[in-house]
Amino acid sequence: MSQSLAKSATADTPPSGTSPGGRSLQGHPWLTLLTVAVGVMMVALDGTIVAIANPVIQADLNAAPSEIQWVTSGYLLALAVFLITAGKIGDRFGHKSTFLVGAVGFAATSAAIGFAGNIQTVIACRVLQGLFGALLQPAALGLLRGAFPAEKLNMAIGIWGGVIGASTAAGPIVGGLLVEHVSWESVFFINIPVGLLALGLGLWILKDVRAENAARSFDIPGIVLLSVAMFALVFGIIKAPEWGWGDTRTVLFLGGAVVLMVLFALWQGKAREPLIPLGLFRSVPLSAGVLLMVLMAFSFFGAIFFVTFYLQNVHGMTPVQAGVHLLPMTGMMIIGSPVAGIAIGKLGPRVPIVAGMLITTVAMFGMSTLDSGSGNGVMALWFVLMGLGISPVMVGATEVIVGNAPMELSGVAGGLQQSAMQVGGSLGTAVLGALMAAKVTDVLPGNWAGAGLPPVEPSQAEGLNQAAQLGIAPPAPAGTPQQVVDAMAGAVHDSFVSGMSLAFAVASVVAFAAAVLGMLTRRGTTEAGPAVHI
Repeated sequence: MSQSLAKSATADTPPSGTSPGGRSLQGHPWLTLLTVAVGVMMVALDGTIVAIANPVIQADLNAAPSEIQWVTSGYLLALAVFLITAGKIGDRFGHKSTFLVGAVGFAATSAAIGFAGNIQTVIACRVLQGLFGALLQPAALGLLRGAFPAEKLNMAIGIWGGVIGASTAAGPIVGGLLVEHVSWESVFFINIPVGLLALGLGLWILKDVRAENAARSFDIPGIVLLSVAMFALVFGIIKAPEWGWGDTRTVLFLGGAVVLMVLFALWQGKAREPLIPLGLFRSVPLSAGVLLMVLMAFSFFGAIFFVTFYLQNVHGMTPVQAGVHLLPMTGMMIIGSPVAGIAIGKLGPRVPIVAGMLITTVAMFGMSTLDSGSGNGVMALWFVLMGLGISPVMVGATEVIVGNAPMELSGVAGGLQQSAMQVGGSLGTAVLGALMAAKVTDVLPGNWAGAGLPPVEPSQAEGLNQAAQLGIAPPAPAGTPQQVVDAMAGAVHDSFVSGMSLAFAVASVVAFAAAVLGMLTRRGTTEAGPAVHI
């Protein structure tokens, strides 16, 4: 790769737009950060706010359980499949245009969901929403890469991560308030003013970022191979808990994904303008950053999935109360991300990443010691450590991936970062969910008998087992003594906590492996990226 990359990037030219006072506004780094933060806030908020609305959507639209599952799964699947291609679109056509299209499309599909009258339309629009969300995220990172000098990029990504943390934290609280006091449709309508704000700021503030020597054509065979491979991988992971990991369908989807990934890699070595130049992975830090993001997402998102069930079903909290109890974790992410950006700027990413994953390991192990009677103070301690540990990893791994890529591949690098997170989170949720389900199935009969309860009828055993995997105590017939009701709830909750403890214990081992991998990371070598020869 030529060392003239920095000169070829149009982001390095002075911005043309100025204010009446003569100060530049178009391309202004901090205003660019504000603009992209508004855009990605929609995507981050949507990730948690919709989960609160799903039960009401199911009841209002008479949706089957399998259909309501696809309100979430369809969105995540589209997001994961399209992220890298979306990054390439930004590299080719400019990250500003890509960001604006993503913001408008995300807001428009949100409006369509709010006006939908059936569950099929909701699912279809959620898939489109995922596609537009995929355009937003890599473009945001590409715009930040072009607007900030290398020495300030870490701080910018840290603040950007803090916005994502704040939006994620606000999701359950805002969603609970809107569903309870307005309607489930309002959960989607809230994206309309946010999208319009992102559009207005983007037209005014953003300066286009692209490289003059970016690829001028699209690797259509590569896009098809990668998209189908990602679909097979994520779909197989999503369905594995339902089908079984040894089921023929699961093996076909996951095995097919591996075969398609190999074919994709072989094609990338032959293509004239490949979608993902294989030379990109000659950068050991970048490759380590991608794998680190997978392991981090596996442990964090996979394990944290169970916390909302623990708070709501075991401790009896409302969705809003559960969101408030998660504030120690998300609050530390909001505070810790900018601080981590400053620390990474001074120390480099390696020390903060390794320290962060070690703290996360301790927090995961601490979460594995919780029981059904654990108090708020103990939970808050582990939540604080979780947020404190994850912050430098989210910021550092993002900087390692994006900062070690050439400027003309910054969108692809952003797509890699987000894809790694989606795949890791999906894999963690599925694998840890399967381990938890097996543990609950194993210990529930003993806990039930130990509570002095009569044996469960075979016809009811499966329903009780599935409810216990979510921490839901079975309804007791009218007139059942309170002591028996409490014993039933105790047996179910203890079984759920046993499964959750196993999931967090495994997550702590994965987190420690990520800490070891973090030793291979380092910051980008130049402002335009490392000398990666393609």
